[in-house]
Amino acid sequence: QGAVWRQSFTIGVPDAPLEKGEGSTETGTTITFWPSREIFETVEFDYDTLRARFQQMAFLNKGLALTLHDEREADGAEHRTEKFLYERGLVDYVEHLVKAKKTEVVNADVIAFESEDTVKKISLEVAMQWTTSYTESVHTYANTINTHEGGTHEEGFRAALTTLVNRYARENKLLREKDENLTGDDVREGLTAVISVKLGEPQFEGQTKTKLGNTEAKAYVQRIVGQQLGDWLEKNPAQAKDIIRKGM
Repeated sequence: QGAVWRQSFTIGVPDAPLEKGEGSTETGTTITFWPSREIFETVEFDYDTLRARFQQMAFLNKGLALTLHDEREADGAEHRTEKFLYERGLVDYVEHLVKAKKTEVVNADVIAFESEDTVKKISLEVAMQWTTSYTESVHTYANTINTHEGGTHEEGFRAALTTLVNRYARENKLLREKDENLTGDDVREGLTAVISVKLGEPQFEGQTKTKLGNTEAKAYVQRIVGQQLGDWLEKNPAQAKDIIRKGM
């Protein structure tokens, strides 16, 4: 049997040493806090902002249940509770994004794969689906941080995707010898994708630190996408042809 340990802080400074409490057989951590006006610009919590982030985290961590409670007493407003749990993770995320577009899909199945290199301390999860729309929607994450500015993981994904689709199109006579290769924009037209990498030591760049800079991420993502997506195209020739015709 273990014990419950407690410690409180004020403006990041411990109020007292770590204190051992009652015995317990349970495990886990509970963190409670009141936001300080000395640290935060505002101490008001926006429900919609928290809801979006909770849902996003649940998508990125399949099987993890996150529950959001709003128990504020404000002008007779009812308490709100929402639970987010996605057993298929990024597949559910892509389906959610595609549904919001209100458009038809090109490939019926969401393409999804994952890989991990424990030696290099890097893992990758990808889910993707093409729609009949003309805009691409690629969302990238590094250690669950939304990398709005992209970075090396997105570069690796784009490079692998363009190379692979063109090679498959030529090998299967969908592009003739006299035809020019499809451009990256052609290939990604109508694509909805989520790329999530996790690294031991992520390096973030850009003005808002939302651009991944790890060079090893590009090579790893490019290699895995090339292998896994290549296998999927070979096993699903009918859907593969529909995807390529979409970009032509």
